Amino acid sequence: MANSTGLTGTEVAGSVGLILAAIVEVGALLGNGALLVVVLRTPGLSDALYLAHLCVVDLLAAASIMPLGLLAAPPPGLGRVRLGPAPCRAVRFLSAALLPACTLGVAALGLARYRLIVHPLRPAARPPPALVLTAVWAAAGLLGALSLLGPPPAPPPAPARCSVLAGGLGPFRPLWASLAFALPALLLLGAYGGIFLVARRAALRPPRPAREARLRSDSLDSRLSILPPLRPRLPGGKAALAPALAVGQFAACWLPYGCACLAPAARAAEAEAAVTWVAYSAFAAHPFLYGLLQRPVRSALGRLTRRALPRPPRACPPRAWPPRAILRRLRRPRPRQSPAPGPSEAPEQVP
Repeated sequence: MANSTGLTGTEVAGSVGLILAAIVEVGALLGNGALLVVVLRTPGLSDALYLAHLCVVDLLAAASIMPLGLLAAPPPGLGRVRLGPAPCRAVRFLSAALLPACTLGVAALGLARYRLIVHPLRPAARPPPALVLTAVWAAAGLLGALSLLGPPPAPPPAPARCSVLAGGLGPFRPLWASLAFALPALLLLGAYGGIFLVARRAALRPPRPAREARLRSDSLDSRLSILPPLRPRLPGGKAALAPALAVGQFAACWLPYGCACLAPAARAAEAEAAVTWVAYSAFAAHPFLYGLLQRPVRSALGRLTRRALPRPPRACPPRAWPPRAILRRLRRPRPRQSPAPGPSEAPEQVP
């Protein structure tokens, strides 16, 4: 009886995990696809190339490693499909390459926004985006090649460990984790920390005095208006929202995966499914964090949505005079017509 109850609990947990993973998969595909369309149809965005690159990486991950995670996750994971040695190496390479491409792309986007805010009038201080993204993909390719140097997968009768966590990198796991997670986390923290300091310094700056001193009346309202507020607000509180969300989302999604990479392979294999899908949830969170929270992207999305939706046909109103129009028509003065001349007043014809 106890065994059957435990089996039922395992099946329920696997079903709930499958539903959540499918929601994350659909959210990643739809969100990144919509954001990519908005970025491509809006040429005025400042960081359009970095946003498009992040959407492409997320779509590649959602179309390759996430479905394989649904089908070939190790027990007690989500699937029961066993891959051969060659497909298992391909999955290892894709995971070891796409995850650093995503994290380094997020760090590059944060640095680009930092340079745009701190040095808006110095375009020479901003490197070209094509060069930055080329360096990102070169680093991702090198980190993906490290997975090919790890131990070979187990033969088909044994459950093959196709992930990076369970022995996919061998002795290169600490190096891969430091370059794929620690380095982007430090870059992102430095970039958004600088943005917050700049915004807070601007909020603490006293306002400029008016050119002409306005005479203030001696009433009670004027005296109360110059008093400080009862609840002083923290300077830069609104400006700290976007950096806090970006750094918090990065830490919540990628920190467990990076810590699991540094743990022993046996301990990492136990929490592989949970830690992996927490990291995969970043692919579904990026369109909302870097898309919908940005005002230019929201306005462009609303404009494109209004254009795409069919407009209802305009119904022709009946020909009727409203009361105001009738009154206006009656009050309008009529032009005075000259009376027709009588027979005695007719002009004489000149012979």
